[in-house]
Amino acid sequence: MTTQARAAILRGVHEQFEITDVVLDDPRPDEVVVRMIAAGVCGTDLGVQAGHIPFPLPGVLGHEGAGVVEEVGSAVTSVVPGDHVLLSFTSCGTCRNCRSGHPAYCVDFLDLNLLGGSRMDSSATITKDGLGVHGHFFAQSSFANLVLADERGVTKVDPDADLGLLAPLGCGIQTGAGAVLNVLRPEPGSTLAVFGAGPVGLSAVMAAALSGSTRIVVMDLVDSRLELARELGATDVVNSGSTDALQALLELTDGAGVTHALETTGSTHVAAAAADALAPLGKLGLIGAPASGSTVELDVNFLLNGRQVLGITEGDSTPQLFLPALVDLVQQGRFPLQKLVTPYRFREINDAAAAAKAGEVLKPVLHFEDLH
Repeated sequence: MTTQARAAILRGVHEQFEITDVVLDDPRPDEVVVRMIAAGVCGTDLGVQAGHIPFPLPGVLGHEGAGVVEEVGSAVTSVVPGDHVLLSFTSCGTCRNCRSGHPAYCVDFLDLNLLGGSRMDSSATITKDGLGVHGHFFAQSSFANLVLADERGVTKVDPDADLGLLAPLGCGIQTGAGAVLNVLRPEPGSTLAVFGAGPVGLSAVMAAALSGSTRIVVMDLVDSRLELARELGATDVVNSGSTDALQALLELTDGAGVTHALETTGSTHVAAAAADALAPLGKLGLIGAPASGSTVELDVNFLLNGRQVLGITEGDSTPQLFLPALVDLVQQGRFPLQKLVTPYRFREINDAAAAAKAGEVLKPVLHFEDLH
């Protein structure tokens, strides 16, 4: 069977996305065909376009998908045609980390999601003019109106939920919120410092507002983002372009340091400052990804007072458990995701990417209504 689709192909680094006809492979037993409603544009997609992430090109990106199931493979049990779903990362399901409830740390995470451009057996999920196109990006490649996704990356959600709003939950929003709720888990009375007020950092702020944190401090260079951080729950904001962030945090805590910190910018300089701001027993989560091989100098004796530095991928979440919880919080009005999202039509994908790179919008979301 031949399944035609319209997809945005990125032919090379620094090139524009080109919307064109492609063909989807037939679903294998553990795969699902999803008709897309919306897809978020994430910094990881833009990182591939900028050449910072070695995903093979030409290819179809997109990894924050939301849509309706069209067809399921013979072994799929978690969804049926007609189900409304969110798409996220995939995992092997059999390694020690997957089995212990940490699929974001699957031993094959990079090959399954980020680097291969194909299934693990090297077969293509997308072809054009009879030739394979690199796809299977986070096991979905959701910059297309039809997507072939791994069942392990598919999460059924409330059919009344607004998929056009919820699409970004699959990666960036899940990462920021999960970093706070699943990893750092600030106790009542905690002080959490968030470095960077992009979509990941602001998602962390919204999650922190649901936690026991009594002080939430946000650092960024852009005053408008700091104002939004206040709207979302920050108790204090610091423009780190005009104020020394470390000094400000020490002053805000009477010299004690913060109990929790989250670095979302990918700057090693910022990561070092975040570590220096920790109180004894403080925890620092690192989300931002600098260039491969980047290092941060840490004073070992400083760490011996119980301070911890933790790397975080995808908020250490199990999507099928965490994403429905976030959907409920959005629907209850307790997680105001709409304040981050700017909608675009799918054919405006290059405008959306440019606006995100320029910092004009926080989270562009592509809508596919004009292709159905």
